[in-house]
Amino acid sequence: MSAADRGPGDAHTDATGADADGAATGTDATGADSDTAASGTAATDADLIAVVGATGTGKSDLGIALAERLRASGRPAEIVNADAMQLYRGMDIGTAKLTVAERRGVPHHQLDVLDVTDEASVAAYQRDARAEIDAVHGRGGVAILVGGSGLYVSAVLFDLAFPGTDPELRAQLEREHDELGPGILLERLRALDPTAAATIDARNPRRLIRALEIASRSEVVTPSLPSAPRAWRPARILHLHRERQQLIAGLHERAARMFAAGLVDEVDALREQGLERGRTARAAIGYSQALEVLRGESTVAQAVEATGIATRKYARRQVSWFRRYADAEVLDVTGADRTALTETARRIVP
Repeated sequence: MSAADRGPGDAHTDATGADADGAATGTDATGADSDTAASGTAATDADLIAVVGATGTGKSDLGIALAERLRASGRPAEIVNADAMQLYRGMDIGTAKLTVAERRGVPHHQLDVLDVTDEASVAAYQRDARAEIDAVHGRGGVAILVGGSGLYVSAVLFDLAFPGTDPELRAQLEREHDELGPGILLERLRALDPTAAATIDARNPRRLIRALEIASRSEVVTPSLPSAPRAWRPARILHLHRERQQLIAGLHERAARMFAAGLVDEVDALREQGLERGRTARAAIGYSQALEVLRGESTVAQAVEATGIATRKYARRQVSWFRRYADAEVLDVTGADRTALTETARRIVP
C-alpha cells in the first residue's frame, strides 16, 4: 500500500486553518508548469530538500523517490522525519510510518526516538533534527526533510526560537484548569497575549495550558510562523497539493483501512507501555479514537468516522500552515499514485 494512501499522520497540530482545498497551483504530477514561484536552488545542488504538505498527499513516497534519484546520480541522500507522531516507538499504523522494507534502504532519522510516555517537544526536535541534518551533510549527503507537522518543519527550516518548559508552572495551570475550567485560563491568556488567545483552541487543554505557560514567563517567544521568516540555511521546499475533493475522500477511506489493518490491536499493545499516561501520544488522531473503542466508549465504526473527521480538520490546518511558505514550489499531485510520484522525482532530479 502506497504511503500516499495510509494513516493520518499526527495530531500534534500547529496552525489554525482554512479549507483544505489549498487554493494552490504549481507544477503538476504530469509535469505541466503553472503559476507558482519556485525556490532558486535546484534539487541537484541543494543539500537540504523539504517535502511538505497535508496528510494524504504522498510525501513519504516522493521523499523515497527523490532519495533514490539522488543516490543514482552519485549523491547520497538520507531522510529526516518531520512528523511529530512518528517520533514514537510502536505508533506505526496510525501514523503511516514506512516499514523497513518500504524505506528501500534509504537511511531514516528521527523515527522511533520517543516512548509513548514521553512528551514531544518542538524545541528538542529542532535541536536533534538539525544535528541529524548536519551529520548527513558531514557525510557528503543530501538531507530530505519529510513531514506534515507544520511547526516541526518550520522549526528546522526557519530561524525560530522556542521557550523551555516550567514543570511547576504547568502543574499549577493544570490544577487550575481542572478546578476552574478553561474560561478563566483563556481570559488570563487574553490579558497576556491577545494574539495567541485569538487563535488558540480553548477546547484543547494541552494547547491552552502551554500557551498560557509561555505567556506567563518573562522570555515570551510565540511559537508561530512569522510573516517573513529567516531561513536556517538554503533549502528547496516542495509543497505537495492534492485537490480538495480527492484529498478528503481519501482521508475517510484511509481511516477505515487503518482500523482494518489492526490499529486497535496496536493501541491495545501500547496501553501496556503506558500510552494513556502519555500526554502527547494518547491524543494522536486515530489513537485517541482507538482508545475509546478499547474502553467500550465507542464502536469501531464510530471510531473510523471520528478519525476521518479529525483527520480532515487536521488537513485543513496543514494546508493553511504550508500555504504561507512563500518560496515553496507547489506540486499538484491530484490523481498521482506512487508511479506518478516517482516520475515527478525524475523531473526534479534528472
